[in-house]
Amino acid sequence: MDKKLTVTVQILNAFTEHNQGGNPAGVVLNADDLSNENKLEIARKVGLSETAFVSGSQIADYKLDFFTPTKQIAHCGHATIATFSYMKQLGLLAKNESSKETIDGNRKIKLIDELAFMEQTAPKYTNVKDKEEFILHSLGLNKNQLAEHSPIKLVNTGNSFVIIPLKSSLDLALLKPDYNCINKISEELDLIGYYVFTTDTEIEELDATTRMFGPRYGIIEESGTGMAAGPLACYLYDVLNIKKSRFNIQQGKFMKPPSKSRIIVDLQVEDTKITSLMAGGKGVLKDQLCFDITL
Repeated sequence: MDKKLTVTVQILNAFTEHNQGGNPAGVVLNADDLSNENKLEIARKVGLSETAFVSGSQIADYKLDFFTPTKQIAHCGHATIATFSYMKQLGLLAKNESSKETIDGNRKIKLIDELAFMEQTAPKYTNVKDKEEFILHSLGLNKNQLAEHSPIKLVNTGNSFVIIPLKSSLDLALLKPDYNCINKISEELDLIGYYVFTTDTEIEELDATTRMFGPRYGIIEESGTGMAAGPLACYLYDVLNIKKSRFNIQQGKFMKPPSKSRIIVDLQVEDTKITSLMAGGKGVLKDQLCFDITL
């Protein structure tokens, strides 16, 4: 006989600014009895860009599995931040360090009060010059709108994103994404999606403001993407030669409706080379959903 189970999904906004805005993620605690099919079904019902499922681990403090409404992915920054920030607020994490097991390895987690930071790996850069014309076309852009001396790059710190630098915030606001084209290029390059940015920000403490498009994973546009902010911080350091150890990255300002996020990225640098990084912020509980599923 099939066994029925009621699953509770916490909806948290990660990377909030002053507890507002942010990027919503689903979080399911005590998910040990759920199959991957169950998790995909729940993620589809939740309908957010990603849902995190937390279970026990033999090799880390917790095992996290991430599902979009269409498939499983290796990492998700904002769902990780939502999960660990929430567990810290619940009093489930006594220490200021933790760890997560994922389908492609373990990652360290750092906790500062109610902020959570997730480890990413040293950046790997890939030249996509041969795709530049197609990438620009897929966003309704021309070469004159690209920032000077700032090539489009594919950057991977755990997931792959194409980093696209623009001259102005107006150009960023007026993008005309062709999601079918973005999906095709993302398939060809094995991307999570595009991370389009400008350093033309209205707030001095911000290093960049951004937009993320990931239709390959069912994400039309996302308001806070930690796994993309990490590659961007590396790009700012290595390609644009902005030699800082901490970057403040805004996302979601130009969404409709806006949902501003603030992502903090700390770089670990040895002999001018980035060896690892931590991207983080705060998760704020917004809602709770319950679903009955068949195990």
